[in-house]
Amino acid sequence: MQVKIPSTERNDDHVDLLVLGAGWTSTFLVPILKHENIKYAATTTDGRYDTIRFRFDPKSNDAGPFEGLPYAKTTLITFPLRGEGQAKHLVHMYESTHQTSSIRHSRPRFIQLGATSIWTAPTWQDDSSPYEHADPRAIAEDELMACSDGAVLNLAGLYGGLRQPRDWVDRVVKSKADMKGKGALHVVHGEDVARAIVALHQNFTPGKRWLLSDMHVYDWWDLIQDWATQTLRDIETNSEAVGTSAAKVERQKELLAWVGELMVEEGVRALPRDTSSLGRTLDGRGFWRRMGIWPVQGRIR
Repeated sequence: MQVKIPSTERNDDHVDLLVLGAGWTSTFLVPILKHENIKYAATTTDGRYDTIRFRFDPKSNDAGPFEGLPYAKTTLITFPLRGEGQAKHLVHMYESTHQTSSIRHSRPRFIQLGATSIWTAPTWQDDSSPYEHADPRAIAEDELMACSDGAVLNLAGLYGGLRQPRDWVDRVVKSKADMKGKGALHVVHGEDVARAIVALHQNFTPGKRWLLSDMHVYDWWDLIQDWATQTLRDIETNSEAVGTSAAKVERQKELLAWVGELMVEEGVRALPRDTSSLGRTLDGRGFWRRMGIWPVQGRIR
């Protein structure tokens, strides 16, 4: 799928927000930046859609790519940094090429987008919970916060637009055993990610790692049962679905059967299951409470 990235606002002197790596998230972020009159610039690896051409090479000391970037109050890093050295190198290269800016009155700030997978304990987790310090992405995130005015937004599963959780089922549940192992699902919509980025830009929290979700804990079994039922109903009532393959119909019936069988086998009386039986569950209230805003997208369907 080709993602259309709105054109970058060019400014030879400075911008408020620089997006390093304008991809899927930017399709939600740029409209909000425009609405809020926040000056921005964005990069892609090939400069498409009038963005700035930029590719971060953690092994290169060539200042050229960084010299082509504007000074920004906040720089958003959307691509993952891993292990020791990458965050420090990016910060050094950017700061060393933007020391003479006439508008510079403070050290540049950095926001790194990360993942909630660094929290692994099978209990309730929030932004203050212990995480996997040896995780390569966590190492880079910690380094970013140590060597700069940096903050991290660790994101739950991203969805929105054509990216929908129901389309993940065939990839993650290939057998009844796969389904048995599925507990909680945590997600956050692209629009709420964009709102969170803007909120953090405007109310910056240096040295803080945040956990970002839509504040729901979803039960995979409950979702799969609902989605399979909806799909079968749509096939039965939609005349345009006459050509639907028999395999797709059988797949939905198979999923429904697996859910029912597992409920009996595991002694689950009703769905959704209690959070105590779902393994790792994420408490995403902290960031929204601190920023004074709340998710607007509601539950996934």
